[in-house]
Amino acid sequence: MSDCASTSQSAEWLHLVKGCTAGGAAAAISKTTLAPVDRIKLILQLQNGSKLLMQQKYAGIYDCLVKIHSEQGILSLWRGNSASIARCFPSYALNFAFRDYYRLLFLAGVDKNRDRSRFVLGNIAAGGAGGATTLCICYPLDFARTRLAVDSKRDGSMRFKGIGECMSKIYSKDGIGGLYRGFIVSLQFVVVSRAIFFGLFDTLRCTSVTDPKNLSFVATWCLAQTCIVTSSLIGYPMDTVRRRLMMDAGKKEKQYKGSLDCWRSILRNEGPSGFFRGALTNSFKTTSGAMVLAIYYEAQKYM
Repeated sequence: MSDCASTSQSAEWLHLVKGCTAGGAAAAISKTTLAPVDRIKLILQLQNGSKLLMQQKYAGIYDCLVKIHSEQGILSLWRGNSASIARCFPSYALNFAFRDYYRLLFLAGVDKNRDRSRFVLGNIAAGGAGGATTLCICYPLDFARTRLAVDSKRDGSMRFKGIGECMSKIYSKDGIGGLYRGFIVSLQFVVVSRAIFFGLFDTLRCTSVTDPKNLSFVATWCLAQTCIVTSSLIGYPMDTVRRRLMMDAGKKEKQYKGSLDCWRSILRNEGPSGFFRGALTNSFKTTSGAMVLAIYYEAQKYM
């Protein structure tokens, strides 16, 4: 009996590892494809919070694209992509693994038809908890990606040569706390966005169709896209604040005293719209996240 249970458990873990590997590989491919969109989004989102970027003010998506291409070259549009891949592969893999683990934990014995409210809340909690656990592990890589994507000096050269130099320079000035600058508001952002995204997606996927396991790739992608755009727009102000705080790390004089001061400063100096700079570009970028989820579930059909 114990041998059977052990074999079954091993098979489940193998299935999970295969699914996570497929999700991570899909994430790396989609992130690389949409890397220019991601870099433009970050620059537009952060330019009002950086003295250097404010001197190179970009009017919008097209203006930013043209200027970066002419001033830094076409390959600079992929600046920070190595850090993005280094982050997204373990991030997506761990996120799927932790979310599935928390779903088993929170939804044990819950019937989706008889106890709909507990089923919905369980999915929301699993999404938020999975995202939070993953963030604790992968945050320094997300930090490095943000810094590399908007990295430049007044003479057009780059401050950091790569992930290692970026992290070592920040660590030498601010210690481990510098690599986790903006972590608290990032945790809030991830819990809210992942809870909404996976909560909506898992609930709608399991309750709106009779056989969710055989849902087509296109239908899964469309459902994921709808959920991820909704969650990203709701959580976008928090994303702006956390990335502004990331940009403060390593500086002698901090622009913001903390997350609350950052919220107040953006609202006072830029108005409510300041929290949503780059949101349109981000909506295009979310296609990669939806694609990863669709590929993850499609791959599981053949495992």
